[in-house]
Amino acid sequence: MSKTSLPAPDRSSQLRDALLRAGFTADGLLDLLGAPAYAALARSETVPAVRATRDDGPLQTLVRLFLLQRPVPFAHAAAALPVEDALADGWVTRDGDEVRAAVDVRPYGGPEGQDWFIVSDLGCAVGGAGGVGSREEAVVLGVGGASTTLAGITVRTPVAKALDLGTGSGIQALHAAQHATRVTATDLNPRALHFTRLTLALSGAPQADLREGSLFEPVADETYDLIVSNPPFVISPGISPGARLTYRDGGMGGDDLCRTLVQEAGDRLNAGGYAQFLANWQHVEGEEWHDRLRSWVPRGCDAWIVQREVQDITQYAELWLRDAGDHRSDPAAYDARYAAWLEEFEARKTKAVGFGWITLRKSGSDRPSIVVEEWPHPVEQPLGPTVQAHFERQDHLRRHDDAALLAGHFRLADEVVQEQVGMPGAEDPEHVVLRQNRGMRRATKVDTVGAGFAGVCDGTLSAGRILDAIAQLLHEDPVLLRDRTPEAIRLLVEQGFLEPVGSDVASVTGPA
Repeated sequence: MSKTSLPAPDRSSQLRDALLRAGFTADGLLDLLGAPAYAALARSETVPAVRATRDDGPLQTLVRLFLLQRPVPFAHAAAALPVEDALADGWVTRDGDEVRAAVDVRPYGGPEGQDWFIVSDLGCAVGGAGGVGSREEAVVLGVGGASTTLAGITVRTPVAKALDLGTGSGIQALHAAQHATRVTATDLNPRALHFTRLTLALSGAPQADLREGSLFEPVADETYDLIVSNPPFVISPGISPGARLTYRDGGMGGDDLCRTLVQEAGDRLNAGGYAQFLANWQHVEGEEWHDRLRSWVPRGCDAWIVQREVQDITQYAELWLRDAGDHRSDPAAYDARYAAWLEEFEARKTKAVGFGWITLRKSGSDRPSIVVEEWPHPVEQPLGPTVQAHFERQDHLRRHDDAALLAGHFRLADEVVQEQVGMPGAEDPEHVVLRQNRGMRRATKVDTVGAGFAGVCDGTLSAGRILDAIAQLLHEDPVLLRDRTPEAIRLLVEQGFLEPVGSDVASVTGPA
């Protein structure tokens, strides 16, 4: 297929009906292939799936055609889909008695069991050990780990207007269409906008307002309730326009693209709105990475920034050289490209690169909550409700001084367990750990007071009353215990171990 020729979406509903009839869905693939072959396919390993599709049923035909990208007999294609329409519209091509896919069509299960399809360029399913392996500047990728991560962490409350900035194949726009009245999707790459149109049409979703351009240029002077972006965040050396990979290389030096995106998002958010990004950032000699990221947060916004991974500059360069297939090129050319990456990092005094999530919320507060942390541990997806709850708890803590906090009521969050750690046979534990089995799955050490306090928080008694009871049990001065404990309560609330109960605490100013 020519890179300038893409399918027409006009008869997508007929193609969608045929795919669903054949069982070409996420659940259908799992049933056909089995879990090991299905997982291998997600890693771009095709041999197990080839062996599982040796029969000639419609579903097997569609797997070989669109996922394995093998030619199939015309008669088999005609039995599986409206082949003449698919040929006319450009979804497939014919070569004698065989039919080939012109684009990659992948089943994708929506959060409420929807049967969706992501359309992208052939050979660009991401996730394989060998990378995408394409030097095509305008190539459009399918679904990968980064895009599903962003979809999982996004806050999914109903909104009027949502923006998917750098839409790619349209997965974020597809999700947003389920809870936003109007979705705008932008991309510098016009092919990406066409693929987004195909993804939405083939998934039976409302079409988005598609606009071409870089960063916020296509939506100047407009504001949104939700902004999501999986931008071209790779920190790559200076690349000539002809060698640039639009899906990954932002065209700015260092981490300037991510910084610019975050800093400009504040002016594009409505009050209470969220902006959520994936990003890379530099770890620069002589500078704390926490401080670097705090400086990005725009005025009037709360922020929660989570670093999920750090790679030294050699690991980072090798990852993206493999992604573009440079490791399969001439060894001398590979060495030269590798050296160019290291020279760029050396010039910028970059010693490592961080990857993670950035969430902004337009609070308008003159005392913004900016939390920057490192959390490389497993989390429970979807994380959107956890993200929303984080900012709601920050609001609560900002509104309540220590006296109001002690007057408030709290409950232990669901699925928090207590672990006692110590030597076998010891009379008392060395320390007590509270552990979450949901959301961020945090663990935190607490003292005897903290453990006792959390254990009886069921929303019935105020925090102050609970502390008074603990003071009596431990023979401590209740006034001193009240004085020293609010900081620990704030930490447990901030990290989600305790949840505020009710709204009456805002008006309570007397003793609990």
